[in-house]
Amino acid sequence: MPVFLWEGQTRKGEKKKGEIEAANEAALRGILRRQGLTSITVKQKPKNLSEYLPFLKQKVKEKEVVIFARIFATMINAGLPLIQCLDLLAQQEQNKTFAQIITAIKEDIEGGSTLSDALRKYPKIFDDLFVNLVAAGESGGILDVILQRLSNYMEKAMKLKSKVKGAMTYPASVLVISIAVVSLLLVKVIPTFQKMFEGFGGELPGPTQFLITLSTYAQKYFLVAIIALAVAVYAFRRYYKTEKGTLLIDDLILKSPVFGPLLKKVAVARFTRTMSTMMTSGVPILEGLAIVSKTAGNKVVENALIRVRKSISEGKTIAEPLLETGIFPPMVVQMIAVGEATGALDAMLSKIADFYDDEVDTAVDAMTALLEPFMMVFLGGVVGGMIIAMYLPIFKMASVVG
Repeated sequence: MPVFLWEGQTRKGEKKKGEIEAANEAALRGILRRQGLTSITVKQKPKNLSEYLPFLKQKVKEKEVVIFARIFATMINAGLPLIQCLDLLAQQEQNKTFAQIITAIKEDIEGGSTLSDALRKYPKIFDDLFVNLVAAGESGGILDVILQRLSNYMEKAMKLKSKVKGAMTYPASVLVISIAVVSLLLVKVIPTFQKMFEGFGGELPGPTQFLITLSTYAQKYFLVAIIALAVAVYAFRRYYKTEKGTLLIDDLILKSPVFGPLLKKVAVARFTRTMSTMMTSGVPILEGLAIVSKTAGNKVVENALIRVRKSISEGKTIAEPLLETGIFPPMVVQMIAVGEATGALDAMLSKIADFYDDEVDTAVDAMTALLEPFMMVFLGGVVGGMIIAMYLPIFKMASVVG
């Protein structure tokens, strides 16, 4: 349906404006009159190029959703009606895509939908956790409290994610630089030395001859190598999207010597933080585990949590099946068992999450400290080895002259 921009006056003379979807201008005027508006002016909103080319649309960032939840909670706590809150949030939102979504949510609610049902239409922005907690807040009459908890939870989740990304960025960037430098040397620098060596005559040292041969192949098959690399990356991504590929690669990552222990700590922190937030908000434990498993971020952890949920539904405690997964350390399991026994599981999970947030910080610092010298030695060794190999014939010639 087309989108119309409208302006009008209330019975008190207050001016109002907005935008709304309607079948046509006449239908829109009827809607506005029923709301008590007069002096109505309507015009169809011009379409943006992004509506024809979806990739041009602004993406909604997680930080924008956090700010939305925090301001929304403050407005509701101040006593503003739900529709008015959403109207104000849409007007002040800088991201046009997100503003349109908030407006659409407001219109759904005006049409009789609940907030959680309206949010559920946008799973890429509001995940299962967000929607289910909002539903719990609506049913319990504590929507402002739930939105505040959600914003706090999302902020901590963002910090955790940024720590992991930061840990991965350094080795990845050094590897990319190494490949770029080696490619430049093979394609541009070594051919210059090759021409010089051809005038010397005689047999070249083994390392030098190997590099010259490698350079010849690199120049000849450079485009082929780039295409092959692109195909390999595409094939890997396609394989990773399959059930079998995701499980295999996620399992290898968890078992890797450097990143594995870090990612296990991240999984524990994410699980305990999410479960604590959901249980505090009144979501049943089985429903909470079903949602948490989907937000685990690792297929192995997801399958483990699904098995835990099944065991609990069969009458077991949460601690016993968690220990059997092999992902959660005995200390964590024992603390959860104490939380279950004392009836303070949500508080215990929150304490574990705080502890493992600090553990992730420590693990990231330790890993960076370990990788930094290793990567520098690797980069220096590769580039330095190539330079030495190219200068060996010059050293050999100098010794002969001497």
